[in-house]
Amino acid sequence: MKSKGLMKAGLLFLVVGLVVLTGWIGRAQARVLEQDSDETRGALLYDNWYAALGVQPPQGNMPIWERQTTNTRSGAETWRCVSCHGWDYQGKDGAYREGSDRYTGFPGLYPAVAQRTEEEIVALLSGKNDPQHDFSPYIPEADLKALAHFLKTALVNDNEYIDPKTLKVLGGDPANGKSLYESQCARCHGADGSTLTFRFEGRDATLGTLALLDPWRFLHKTRFGTPGTEMVIGYELGWTAQQGRDVLLYAQSLPSGLEPQQSPSLGETVPSQVEQPGGPARNVFTGVLTAFGALFTGLGFALILGVFLIGVLFVIVWMIRGKKQ
Repeated sequence: MKSKGLMKAGLLFLVVGLVVLTGWIGRAQARVLEQDSDETRGALLYDNWYAALGVQPPQGNMPIWERQTTNTRSGAETWRCVSCHGWDYQGKDGAYREGSDRYTGFPGLYPAVAQRTEEEIVALLSGKNDPQHDFSPYIPEADLKALAHFLKTALVNDNEYIDPKTLKVLGGDPANGKSLYESQCARCHGADGSTLTFRFEGRDATLGTLALLDPWRFLHKTRFGTPGTEMVIGYELGWTAQQGRDVLLYAQSLPSGLEPQQSPSLGETVPSQVEQPGGPARNVFTGVLTAFGALFTGLGFALILGVFLIGVLFVIVWMIRGKKQ
């Protein structure tokens, strides 16, 4: 009788362990998916928040837009983050620098956000530091947090890898880009990138056009998609920043309907060598820290799994003993 009681206790222990383990795995997966979703969601909001939210943009110009006089665009476009800070996230210090038809004089976000917490970034987006930079009446708090998470964790300095005169990718692998393009992009854009056309800077464009004239926009959209479309998202496929650049390099060889043009926005500028926040480990010290972080993150799972396995062994032992008796 005592043996049967212990077996029942062991089975109960095993069932509870299994339920706890399943719940832990589910929560861990949910946290990972939520974090990835926040970065993608934030990137879409950065591109065009009112399109991502499916709402009408506010009337008139964004209040801060009136602080500059060089960029004559007006209306809805002035409310987009990218209109001030650029597809390369560097504002007046990047592709939208003085001399560009996109120049505003507004600062970039990279690498400035590295010095701020996500809460501080949300405060900036909510007008706490500058009332004219208040998006809280238009963008829900959860989306402001997603935008802040994207800015904090997912910005990449592609100017280190794009030639400032030719706008070609430096050190890319066109063969790998071709393979990735054919596996994911060609189904919609076609083998030569011309199946889908879209409006770009007042002209009809294909993928090749965009790749040649605005590689930073191409990279942002390759990684995170376009609001309101079902575009494949490289970030969610697990593509690295280099793989995205490989696809760009290959796309620059596709038919574009124009001759390659030099961007007036970068001129002779030498790309800056700036540490990229939120990226992979780039030296032994940060690699060790990353490894320890992964180790401690996995301890909870290891503990639960260990308890579960002990429960299994407990049940097996008592079943064998019960049969012998």
